[in-house]
Amino acid sequence: MSQHNQEGKRVPNVTFRVRQNNEWTNVTTDDLFKGKTVVVFSLPGAFTPTCSSTHLPRYNELAPAFRANGVDSIVCMSVNDTFVMNEWAKDQESDNVTLIPDGNGEFTEGMGMLVDKSDIGFGKRSWRYSMLVKDGVVQKVFSEPQEPGDPFKVSDADTMLNFINPNAKKPDQVAVLTREGCAFCAKAKALLTERGYHYAEINLPHTERSRALGAIAGARTVPQVFINGQHIGGWEELEKWAAN
Repeated sequence: MSQHNQEGKRVPNVTFRVRQNNEWTNVTTDDLFKGKTVVVFSLPGAFTPTCSSTHLPRYNELAPAFRANGVDSIVCMSVNDTFVMNEWAKDQESDNVTLIPDGNGEFTEGMGMLVDKSDIGFGKRSWRYSMLVKDGVVQKVFSEPQEPGDPFKVSDADTMLNFINPNAKKPDQVAVLTREGCAFCAKAKALLTERGYHYAEINLPHTERSRALGAIAGARTVPQVFINGQHIGGWEELEKWAAN
C-alpha cells in the first residue's frame, strides 16, 4: 500500500450510486475530478470514532482555507452505502465536504487501499489516507503507516493544507459560553458575526453554570469568549478586543 505507487496516475474510473432527494443518481469520477483540483480523504467507516471526532470535522472547518489556496472541492470517501453516508452527513459538521459512498469498494480497490477488517466485523474497508488530485491525476498521497488498529497521523486536514501551502491562513477558532435569555451574550454573538467570525456556542445549563464558568474561565458571568485558545473575557473585554 505504498503511497508513491499512485502518485502521477489517474484515479480509478468508477460510477458511484448515490441517493439524492429520495432518488437514485449516478456520480462518476469525471463528475468529481474533471478539470478540478480536489482533496480526497478516505476512512474506514462512517460513524466510527476517529472519523467523526476529528477527521471529517477538521476538513470541514478548514474548507475556506483550502478554497483560498486553489482547491475546488473536498471529497470524503468511505466503503459504506449511500444511506449510511447521507445519515452521517446529517450527524456531522460536513456542509463543506462531499461525502461519496464507495459501496462496492471499487474506487478504494483501484487505489490499492482496500483492506480486510473482518476481525472487527467490517469486511473489506478503506485504509485511512488523503490525496491531492488535479484534473483526475493524483499529485500527492498521505497514507497512514502500516500499524495495527486505525492509525491517524498523516491523513489529517492540517497536514494536507500544510503541503499545499505552509503559510495558509487557517480560520480562527472561536467559542462563546452563554446562557438562555442573556442580552450581553446576544450582543457578543452579534459582534462576532459582524466581524466575520464563525463561533461555537456552548449554552450552559443553570444547574452547572457556576461550576463550569469557574473551572473553564475563572469567571462568574456569561458571555465568556475564547479565540484560538485565548480567553478574551466577557462582553466589555470583547468590545475592547474588537476595537483594537
